[in-house]
Amino acid sequence: MNSAEAKHVLEAALMCSPQPLPVRDLRVLFDDVLAADTVKSLLAELQDEWTQRGLELVSVSSGWRFQSRPAMRPFLDRLHPEKPPRYTRAALETLAIIAYRQPATRGDMEDIRGVSINALVLKQLEERGWVEVIGHRETVGRPALFATTRQFLDDLGLESLDQLPVADDPTQRAELLASLASAHPTQAALPIDAEDASVADNASAPEAPAADAAPPAVEASPISPVDAPSTDEDAPSAASQPADPPP
Repeated sequence: MNSAEAKHVLEAALMCSPQPLPVRDLRVLFDDVLAADTVKSLLAELQDEWTQRGLELVSVSSGWRFQSRPAMRPFLDRLHPEKPPRYTRAALETLAIIAYRQPATRGDMEDIRGVSINALVLKQLEERGWVEVIGHRETVGRPALFATTRQFLDDLGLESLDQLPVADDPTQRAELLASLASAHPTQAALPIDAEDASVADNASAPEAPAADAAPPAVEASPISPVDAPSTDEDAPSAASQPADPPP
């Protein structure tokens, strides 16, 4: 089999595969006769050949795949119009903390965000396949350690965590992840809207400290006042309660 024929085989396999294919799987096409370096060289040639086309061959965390170029999205959206994914601030900031600080416990995330993190947010990130529990920290309670997955990298079009945009500010990190996710809308949006996320955060937030208590120190607090724990302003005060009747 010559080089042109081998590229046709690779091209057909990648075009027909619903998932990215790693080099080791692509070698199976040739009964492992071709070395990994040879397969990579053929893939690089295919990339060059598709440079001026509507599709591009890219390498992501799980392997190689064909995908439409970003410039084609406005035209493809006319065939399948979809609303752009909605990512809640709570979900994005939690995801950003895990991505940039992993492995991280729920307590780590709460220290950085400054509010309690609703378990529903972590559950949805897990169900989406973007984060997973990789172990437990050997401390009191053995809290779960969360890290990102290969699916997270694939959906954002990245090969490794080293390709994450550089940013020091937690809020900016969340915005960068939102931009990457919007550029590669391979999955539906998280089934929770911004209003629900705010309510969930406030519902699970701890009670406000007493006036004479010092606020806890946190590593960073990019959250605006809307995420601060809400108080029950509608609850009647003790002074407004009727006095107990005399015995």
